[in-house]
Amino acid sequence: MKPIQVGLLGIGTVGGGTFEVLKRNQEEIQRRAGRGIEVTMVADLDVARAKSIVGANVQVVDDARKVIANPDIDIVVELIGGYGIAKQLVLEAIEAGKHVVTANKALLAVHGTEIFAAAHKKGVMVAFEAAVAGGIPIIKALREGLTANRIQWLAGIINGTTNFILSEMRDKGLTFDDVLKQAQALGYAEADPTFDIEGVDAAHKVTLMSAIAFGVPVQFDKAYVEGITKLEAQDIKYAEQLGYRIKLLGISKRTPAGIELRVHPCLVPAKRLIANVEGAMNAVMVHADAVGTTLYYGKGAGSEPTASAVIADLVDITRLHTADPLNRVPHLAFQPDAMSSLPILPIAQVVTSYYLRLRVADQAGVLAKVTGILANADISIDAVLQREAGEGESHTDLIILTHDCVEAKMNQAIAEMQQLSTVLAPITRIRKEELN
Repeated sequence: MKPIQVGLLGIGTVGGGTFEVLKRNQEEIQRRAGRGIEVTMVADLDVARAKSIVGANVQVVDDARKVIANPDIDIVVELIGGYGIAKQLVLEAIEAGKHVVTANKALLAVHGTEIFAAAHKKGVMVAFEAAVAGGIPIIKALREGLTANRIQWLAGIINGTTNFILSEMRDKGLTFDDVLKQAQALGYAEADPTFDIEGVDAAHKVTLMSAIAFGVPVQFDKAYVEGITKLEAQDIKYAEQLGYRIKLLGISKRTPAGIELRVHPCLVPAKRLIANVEGAMNAVMVHADAVGTTLYYGKGAGSEPTASAVIADLVDITRLHTADPLNRVPHLAFQPDAMSSLPILPIAQVVTSYYLRLRVADQAGVLAKVTGILANADISIDAVLQREAGEGESHTDLIILTHDCVEAKMNQAIAEMQQLSTVLAPITRIRKEELN
């Protein structure tokens, strides 16, 4: 049988890895797919560099539209990234009747509804395993492996840069700024790390996972996003003393009122497996009614781990290339006419528990005033830790862990506590997730 012909749009880190792994494991992949899968055309602005990677037997062009226009190309792999030209090229490939594989989480999180609708209309597939958590097959697990389940919640460490930073801050007691510079020097963080450290990258990924888990449209604009730039080494230390570790989590939960969709730092019990995911590694926990809790762990980025996911999508499409479009797995797991209209909840309606750190005057009655405000707001306390003031110090840190409450109540209580004359600095609030 004639091999499936693939065109790569962009041959950077992931594109190069995809070409290399396809070539190296060609026989194994063909045995699984039922026919060969060959990269026969590549588009890249740096033609000379691209030719040095793929050799003389692959056609290299500097215009992505030439790949899309080639009638021999069956699958277009978009590895350009971003929202702009990548969106145009993906929609043009779909319109030309090409299947699409992409690692572009930002594109799908923002424009996925439009792209999946276009693909459904044309009867082609858009596969995106590589868009979330690199080489971890979490999209396939959510979309197919857990299809018998009613998924209740998922929580993931899905950005390696921020996890590396938090691991180093905990292990070495360094400040955020110091570790960020280290991460940039090691290549874990970009020169402009904003998307990573402000939680945007993780929000793109959890938006896609949430849509598949709960059968809702992709709605990145409704996600609550908070990064790690304001975390201080002392909070990581206090969390450790209380039996917790701080991780940046992407979280989505099903509730009677709607779907929670949020990214922010969390205290996680140190005994949880996910709390022990260190360095640049990724992990996703999924809790469902039939299977209980499952954990998916591995490399979330890198040339060959991400290529592994791209090629898995190529094999899936190759197997289903001639199948009736109505009998393929839906893009977001649920049939397009059976998507849920459950709303995405604003953060003020989310129910969780909290870590609070207050810098307070070292004098009698402070704790009573603070706990009184929490009691009046109907917020119960789980634990209190008060650091002894050092010699000559007139202030101390008061650490409070609360039980679950709605965020709006906590906002009001923090505002009241902040007005106390004995509270000497802005209150630090970090949400806490038990993940049990």
